Amino acid sequence: MTRSDLSALLVETREIDPIEDLLAYTDATHPLVWQRRGEGMVGFGAALTLTAEDDIAATWREVAAAAVVDDPLHIPGTGLVGFGALAFDPRSSRASSIVVPELILGRRHGRSWITTIRTADGPVPRPQVTPYGTHWSATLGPGALTPAGYVAAVRGGLEAISAGEVSKVVLARDLVGTAPAGADLRRLVRALASGYPDTWAFAVDGLIGASPETLITVEGGVVTARVLAGTAARGADPDADTAASLALATSPKDQDEHQFAVRSVLASLRPHTSALRASEQPFTLKLPNVWHLATDVEGRLSDAASALDLVAALHPTAAVAGTPTPRARELIRRLEPFDRGRYAGPVGWIDAAGSGEWAIALRCAQFDPGASEDPIPLTAYAGAGIVAGSDPESELLETRVKFRPIVDALA
Repeated sequence: MTRSDLSALLVETREIDPIEDLLAYTDATHPLVWQRRGEGMVGFGAALTLTAEDDIAATWREVAAAAVVDDPLHIPGTGLVGFGALAFDPRSSRASSIVVPELILGRRHGRSWITTIRTADGPVPRPQVTPYGTHWSATLGPGALTPAGYVAAVRGGLEAISAGEVSKVVLARDLVGTAPAGADLRRLVRALASGYPDTWAFAVDGLIGASPETLITVEGGVVTARVLAGTAARGADPDADTAASLALATSPKDQDEHQFAVRSVLASLRPHTSALRASEQPFTLKLPNVWHLATDVEGRLSDAASALDLVAALHPTAAVAGTPTPRARELIRRLEPFDRGRYAGPVGWIDAAGSGEWAIALRCAQFDPGASEDPIPLTAYAGAGIVAGSDPESELLETRVKFRPIVDALA
């Protein structure tokens, strides 16, 4: 669909009986998913796709203004919704995109709904269950940045910090592999959602993962975010786990890294919010494989900014790029021998009112299905924040811990 067709979108939402398995209603090889703790949405098809060739936030306003929406529910996720996955770097060869499905099925706070989105002359899409394909597995191996190469990259980052070029830089490495031809990618989403229920399980345009970090949520004029920076592996037993949490909470290196990230988020949100506040001290957030230092931020919108406008203001945060951010991003371009694509970029959804939920695309892999008979290439990513005093071998170990969710799910 082209921009001249924007007036043709007809959107209808209706409440339905609960659906136990939303994933059964999305495409097996191109799933659209946004889920946490058993709630969320899945999409099927594409009534409209926006790319970075447009000003996505401005074009979305045009889409929302032109659409004819019949939505008696008026709850987050109903009506016109687009699923988005945005590139980490504007120079990326992989385009940012927002997909408006033809069909959305959702569940939130005990209520379920179906939304159909079509052009004026298009047929009304009908929900259809797609049986799951067979179980499958994939093996990952070194990508463009080997473990030894990553240690060398971290040393390069420390040299830049010592020279005063940056205060912090987040460096990632990649793993590559293939999934079997015709693999049902919903099985990966299910494994991630089951293993990490407190994260955002997502699938948008081939990007599949489970992110613990909320970039921004906008609902009813209220803006919230959760900042994660500073990581420690979980202990092997209760005593070791308690010790790991305490060591993280009292680590000057991790506290400094965390404060860089919190200040970055507050500075980006202040022009668009009032009554903005953050907890004075971070808390330790427990996930199945790691502890994170976390800070919650909350405020109220003071202008007409949409979730996409705030995403643009926030991204990239110090938690995934570094400080100062422009210099850190340039350093990343020099030290990482690959294109991050959408890894560490914003992923989530937006509705017609500009509300939405967006996370940072972490613990994820990019799948690029081709012909149905061909194996599916995939690339997974994980990174660590480098500050003065970082140890290259310890940072490599941190990336191994962060790879665990996607590697275990693929296995």
